[in-house]
Amino acid sequence: MARKINSNWLKQFSTPQWAKNPHLQTILPTILPTPSLALRRERMELADGDFIDLDWLDANEQPKRIVVAFHGLEGSSNSPYVKRLMKICIERNVCSVVHHHRGCSGENNRLARSYHSGETSDMQNTLLHLRSLNPDAHIDAVGYSIGGNALAKYLGEQKEASLVNRAVIVSAPLQLSACAQRLEGGFSSIYQRRLIKLLQRKTTEKLTNPKLRDVMPLDPDQVKQLKTFYDFDDKVTAPLHGFADVHDYYAQCSGLQFLTSITIPTLIIHAADDPFMTDEVIPKPEQLSKHVTYELYPRGGHVGFISGGSPFRPKFFLEDRIADYLEL
Repeated sequence: MARKINSNWLKQFSTPQWAKNPHLQTILPTILPTPSLALRRERMELADGDFIDLDWLDANEQPKRIVVAFHGLEGSSNSPYVKRLMKICIERNVCSVVHHHRGCSGENNRLARSYHSGETSDMQNTLLHLRSLNPDAHIDAVGYSIGGNALAKYLGEQKEASLVNRAVIVSAPLQLSACAQRLEGGFSSIYQRRLIKLLQRKTTEKLTNPKLRDVMPLDPDQVKQLKTFYDFDDKVTAPLHGFADVHDYYAQCSGLQFLTSITIPTLIIHAADDPFMTDEVIPKPEQLSKHVTYELYPRGGHVGFISGGSPFRPKFFLEDRIADYLEL
């Protein structure tokens, strides 16, 4: 059965006066100290010769419940939002694991291709692996930003065959073209600049690898000219992952079109002031499956949702909302 929208949560979340700026909401959580977690790494070899690294925080040896996190662009198990999720899981005796997108676990992946906003085959490989290890476990999935967009696409593609029992999607760029355009202007362009530098660095590293150099779609000088997500996705992401061009990639992989096909309980959380988004990511009622609960908060930035405390010891709303929805 679909879950009814809990309006109490929408009423409960309010930002303190000092945290009403969306950029502060977005940036502050990424620069403050984060929990120290003893993670166990597992490398999963893939059929194409590449690998995916999983980082586990085990509550017990044969977990009855597993929460799997799909991080955002250039994130990892070291991302503050992931650490906060894993901390609340271990506090409630629930096993959690982070699926690292290819090349995001601290070591570049082996192939010319890497990952993208609609990569669901790697997601399926990880979920199949989790099911093989724990056939009877209840599996929840939490996807952040592009990991959330990919999770929405996965759930819509798989429908009843989904290996996930319940899901939460946070700050997902459900219309990729609109979000790429948003990041080209104003203060939002600062986020783009930082992330593009990380992507350029990885791409340049692959170009120094003799095994990969000849199959890369551009040379080092061309990499330096890529200043926007639109350019990077057109010259790197699209050709390396089988799309005709950036327009084909954005059209096929934007998660909004998959929401009507979701068949498991799913919560989608957005902030209206998210500096990565535009109103185009906000689904209309007819674009939502009856199994999807959608919550649009007036403030919260991008994967921020600071709800109180002080700038040095903020309180976060997001993890409590996720834990409540997943019934952790």
